[in-house]
Amino acid sequence: MAEGTPRDREPAPRQPARPPAPAPAPPVRVTLPLLTLITQQSLDEDYVLAAERRVLGGQAPSKGRPQVIAVVVIMLFGILVTTAAVQTSRNADINDASQNTLIARIENQRDHLSSLQERAAAVRAENNELEDDLAEVSAEQQSTTSALRRLQARTGFVAVTGPGVRLVANDAQSAVERIRKDDLFLLINALWAAGAEAATLNGRRLTVLTSINNSGGAINIDLTPIRAPYTLQAIGDPRTLQANLVETSTFDEFTVLMSQYGFTLEMEDVESFTLPAAPSKRLVAVTEADAAERPNRKDEENSS
Repeated sequence: MAEGTPRDREPAPRQPARPPAPAPAPPVRVTLPLLTLITQQSLDEDYVLAAERRVLGGQAPSKGRPQVIAVVVIMLFGILVTTAAVQTSRNADINDASQNTLIARIENQRDHLSSLQERAAAVRAENNELEDDLAEVSAEQQSTTSALRRLQARTGFVAVTGPGVRLVANDAQSAVERIRKDDLFLLINALWAAGAEAATLNGRRLTVLTSINNSGGAINIDLTPIRAPYTLQAIGDPRTLQANLVETSTFDEFTVLMSQYGFTLEMEDVESFTLPAAPSKRLVAVTEADAAERPNRKDEENSS
């Protein structure tokens, strides 16, 4: 190959890479603190305006006055900064005081809420106890009311309804002998012995306080005269009441009187009838005796 051809030439040495150019520094006004920048700019603008006015007015620039103005401006700015700092401190104290007050109020309200919750729990527990007591009292009241109704029905102080038997006794047709109270007592006692639960005589309810007596030729019930025929109505078990009645000894005694004096007696079962309540009587002289004043059964037997 001929000299000087590109193939025979040696490669040129490689140049080192140049370092990158440094980034331009930021302007001075960017790095300066905000307070310093405001102060310098304010002072520079004031100086420029003052110098321009002096040049236009033909006055020489004054060296002492700008310094005085700068000092005054700095003092005013310091006063403003101090005032702002004091105000900020006061606001911080007020905020702290308000926060502490709110925290104290929250704690007080929390304590008050806890006391109310405890009181509510105590009231609920007391209410549960009272409800239990009320249930017991209600059960006792129902039991007492039932016992009272049964006692009133047996003693004749309430009207009653039920099946039973009706007896109609009448004097003899000759009217020589008439039925007396003792004869009616035989039938009444026979009804009680047969299992009667309530009875009436001519529509008047018979109780332990009922008074039956003779007045001349008439029979009185509680001072009210009644006449034959004498109707006895008694409520009881319809399956056994009439059968038990005819088997009593007092009924046998009345049948003897019937055959002896010509009395008549009709008897029938009744499916249902209502017996009225007995008239109420007010006890004036009778009071319940104390236990110490009640007579002893043995003493009564010995005295008899």
